[in-house]
Formats: sequence, C-alpha cells, structure tokens
Amino acid sequence: QVQLVESGGGLVQPGGPLRLSCAASGFTFSSSVMSWVRQAPGKGLEWVSGISRRGLSTTYADSVKGRFTVSRDNAKNMLYLQMNSLTPEDTAVYYCAGANRGVIVTSSNKNDYDYWGQGTQVTVSS
Repeated sequence: QVQLVESGGGLVQPGGPLRLSCAASGFTFSSSVMSWVRQAPGKGLEWVSGISRRGLSTTYADSVKGRFTVSRDNAKNMLYLQMNSLTPEDTAVYYCAGANRGVIVTSSNKNDYDYWGQGTQVTVSS
C-alpha cells in the first residue's frame, strides 16, 4: 500500500522556522522525484519545491526561494522541508508528492504525480 504521510505542521509565529517531514512507504522512494505542494485557504494548489531522485538537484518557487530547503534521506524513505522566515502568506496545507520521473516535477496539478500525501497544516500567525 502506497503511503505518503506528512508531519511537523503546526502554529508558528511570523519569522519563525518549521520543519516538515514526509514518510514514504509502499513504493521505491529512491526512484521517485519528490515535491512539496501547498494550498492556502481559499486558493488553488501551489507547487513549492522539488528534489531529484538522489537529492543532488533541488528547485524552488520564487515565493520561497532563499527561505525553504528541501532534502531527502533515501535510506530512511524520508522527505523534508525546512522552512525559515515564515510569513502569514505561507499559511497553507502542505502536501508531499512523488512521481516516477527522471526530472523534477514542478507542477501543481495533482494528476501529474503518482503519489500524494494527506497534507499537514501550517499556520503562521502571531
């Protein structure tokens, strides 16, 4: 059974950090490029970041570049998103997503992914 389970969300003050984790199971994690996608209240899905299969290449949306860092541990089947300097505009449900591709997927369309998590809520507020 394929599963992506996000964790680490919560309430954080503006300017603070938060680290999200995504535990993968039921598929060959090291063969999948991975992405983080978020959905703010009342808005559509927004692609946030992606990482190659071995973790050697990463890419970010302009809105998070320089503040967020994506990483993975293939030995543990884990994906991470370190978020720093958070603002209220980062408030969203964050999803991890995977695809059996050779290149990082930068799409916000759920149909472009083979695996999709249930999401974790991040709220940035004072």
